[in-house]
Amino acid sequence: MRVMQRLASAGAMVAVVISMAACGVPDPNPDDLNPRGAAPPGADTNTGVTIPIDVFGSGCANLPPGYAPGSLQAVQSQPVLAGAEDDPMLTTLASSADAAGLTQTLNYTEQAITVFAPDNAAFADLQKSLGAQRFNALLADKNTLGNILKYHVLAARNSRRTLVAAGAVPTLAGGNLRIRDAGPTISVTDGSGATATVLCGNIPTANAVVYVIDKVLMPNKM
Repeated sequence: MRVMQRLASAGAMVAVVISMAACGVPDPNPDDLNPRGAAPPGADTNTGVTIPIDVFGSGCANLPPGYAPGSLQAVQSQPVLAGAEDDPMLTTLASSADAAGLTQTLNYTEQAITVFAPDNAAFADLQKSLGAQRFNALLADKNTLGNILKYHVLAARNSRRTLVAAGAVPTLAGGNLRIRDAGPTISVTDGSGATATVLCGNIPTANAVVYVIDKVLMPNKM
């Protein structure tokens, strides 16, 4: 008798599923689960590892689509600076890291890192603030430039969740960055007291989690 009852229950469940399919119940759309620009749904875990659906921030809409170079699908299998070279927002960062001699280190030596990546506009703002002469001198000073760029790197993968939970995080160059939840995004405050906003975060690459930010961070005022 119990076997007959179980078979009857299973048959009823199958009938319900078939009925829903016949009524045209759609499969969930990933964009509906996490529209770009909205806060992430919490898919990232406390390990700090992220996946493409975890991205957040209005700037994510500027990433190349689909599997194009620089897209979320493309960069997740590439070292961090290899992906940055193809990202239209991060070409200045990629060239600056190369000038500082950090490409090999950040792409291959460091196996699990977090990178706060200033976008091209952030470097343009820094040039305007410093003046062309001081800015060009900075780019030519390999050690100083390298230390500034390493100030944007953390020695472990961090998701939005782990960053906010930590509140303050140490960088490869020394010194801390302060992290604050800012509703649909997060903010990052440097040692000089300046605050950057994350334009697109939780971007996974082969060896890093990337956060595109709107300001070049500084350990101290220049």
